[in-house]
Amino acid sequence: MSEKKFKPFVSPETEMKEFTFKALLMGSVFGIAFGAATVYLALNAGLTVSASIPIAVMAITIGRRLFKTTILENNIIQTTGSASESIAAGVVFTLPGFFFLSTAEAGDFFNYGVIFILAIFGGMLGTLLMIPLRRSLIVKEHETLPYPEGTACASVLKAGEKGGDFARSAFQGLGFAFVYAVLQKMFKVIAETPVFDTVKSKTYNKIFPSAQISANITPEYMGVGYIIGPRIAGVLFAGSVLSWLVFHPLVASLIDPATIAQQQVKLGFLKSMDTAGGYGGWDPVTKTFADPASAIYRAYVRLIGAGAVAMGGLITLIKTIPTIVASFRESIGSVKNAGPDGRLRTERDLSLKVVGLGSLGLVVLIGCLTIIPGDSFFQRLLIGVLILLFGAFFVTVASRIVGLIGSSNSPVSGMTIATVMGTCLIFLAVGWSGKVYEPMALVVGGMVCIAASNAGGTSQDLKTGYLVGATPRYQQLALFIGVIVSALAVGFTIKILDIPSPELLAKGIHHKIGSVFNAPQATLMATLIRGILSKNLDWNFVLAGAALALVMELCGVRALSFAIGVYLPFSTTFPIFLGGMIRGLVDKVKQKRGTVIKGGEEDLEKGNLFATGLVAGGALMGVIFAFLSVPQSVVAFMSRLSLEKVMSAGLGVTGYYLLGFAFFAVMGFALYRAGVSKQKMEL
Repeated sequence: MSEKKFKPFVSPETEMKEFTFKALLMGSVFGIAFGAATVYLALNAGLTVSASIPIAVMAITIGRRLFKTTILENNIIQTTGSASESIAAGVVFTLPGFFFLSTAEAGDFFNYGVIFILAIFGGMLGTLLMIPLRRSLIVKEHETLPYPEGTACASVLKAGEKGGDFARSAFQGLGFAFVYAVLQKMFKVIAETPVFDTVKSKTYNKIFPSAQISANITPEYMGVGYIIGPRIAGVLFAGSVLSWLVFHPLVASLIDPATIAQQQVKLGFLKSMDTAGGYGGWDPVTKTFADPASAIYRAYVRLIGAGAVAMGGLITLIKTIPTIVASFRESIGSVKNAGPDGRLRTERDLSLKVVGLGSLGLVVLIGCLTIIPGDSFFQRLLIGVLILLFGAFFVTVASRIVGLIGSSNSPVSGMTIATVMGTCLIFLAVGWSGKVYEPMALVVGGMVCIAASNAGGTSQDLKTGYLVGATPRYQQLALFIGVIVSALAVGFTIKILDIPSPELLAKGIHHKIGSVFNAPQATLMATLIRGILSKNLDWNFVLAGAALALVMELCGVRALSFAIGVYLPFSTTFPIFLGGMIRGLVDKVKQKRGTVIKGGEEDLEKGNLFATGLVAGGALMGVIFAFLSVPQSVVAFMSRLSLEKVMSAGLGVTGYYLLGFAFFAVMGFALYRAGVSKQKMEL
């Protein structure tokens, strides 16, 4: 069997430093940084990228060179820090939905305390439930489940032991993103979101009304596009083209502004027809919108996108049912047949007693904590039981699926949608309907999403440890520490990013989430929960979106990727598409040269490492400037540094936008040069 033949990089008999304070500290610092960056990226684009590889690169660069860490210590650094990405993704994809469900009747649960507690509980549940699956999925199926990110991280750590300077590309991308972000966000030399639409043109307004082309020309979006590749990037962008260049003009041609305003009132975006504001800037005097495209997007198109995302997630989940059934059956069998830990260092897991008592303890704690939605101990206990049942099932599913297709492609959104809908149906069956029970349903969906997301990341980490020869028990303890640190960082980052600027407050907008930040998945979860439990979902547009996703799937297009594109703004998917096109061009050049790498090591080439640096640098700078926008003294100081007005006056608005695209093109050329470079990592 492969279990007996396999020899890790560090033999089981070798004793070296592994679970040390400096490794845990460095991993926690990296976890805080990448957790904050993931929150920013997920709130904006509804997408995440793996933090494991860049953290592994930094571990061998900083840890090994400056602190003389061993390969096993570097693995603990990577393991501790990588928990941040999965925790952040699970939290951002669900828990901001509390903001959309908060009412006087249901209560306001969108606060730091609730987010922190649920993030810790969900993350720990995902790690606990993965422990008994390690021998089945990681060891016994080593040859059949590649776990691509975990294998890539192991390659990074092993390469670090052999030397080489391949990490330089990631740091070059990081530095490029820092400089670019300073020019864009501090000095305003580079426009953040160039917009070209037909609203301002009286000549064409009646021919193609409310069509809009825009782009957030930031480093993180270009990096994301490069990483996900031209196929997925193109499908995402196609969805946005349909929304902003097809649906928008059609709606604007068929529906008058007053009806659009009434729809915003129905959805709660506008207080009344006689009140100014809302999305798009409703003027009750002229009965027009200052930005009709934004008004249409919020009133109609996002509902279509929500239906498409829901159907895309369910289709993805249905397609994986054979894998789900097989995974669950085999994993349960492995737990029943599990014997005591072996004597070898590389076979020592945490005890199954820890798994059982820890899981039951979390359920009881959920029942006892009054900060969690629920009017009584028994209501919260039912929530805990549902979390454990759905969590045990989908953790098993997620752990196997990421072994085949990687964490980035795991249908966690589909699992969460299934959990939310199943929970809502159970609530209706016991007579729980109305606004009071909406936050309770979101708690179940949120914790299962966090648990499944973290289980996928944990699986990759354990695969890395298996390949390099780590001690599983130490990795599992490091993951618990990473979960706690990540929950602290993620909750605090969400709290800070949600603080509105004076300009937003003047418009009557008191939260950035839902206005500045799209939070697409969280909005979808809230929409589904509210619609099902109130029995008042605006089904016309939701079902149209669901049918659209079904059409795309029948046409052979990834329905979920396309649906996310329909839901997201054009300004988000356009720069991602451009990054994907650069990747496509790089791949063509490499095919001509015959230098394309296969087998999961593409992530270690200079182009991907440079793109990873762009994502990390751009997202981190976005978080930093969001933090700086809170103190009014800093805002006043930075406003004096802004050159936006001067450059717009000198170049004109169009010229200023074109200059921004020129800078973006320079960054794209740098990424292209890094991608086509013949130098690659030596393994």
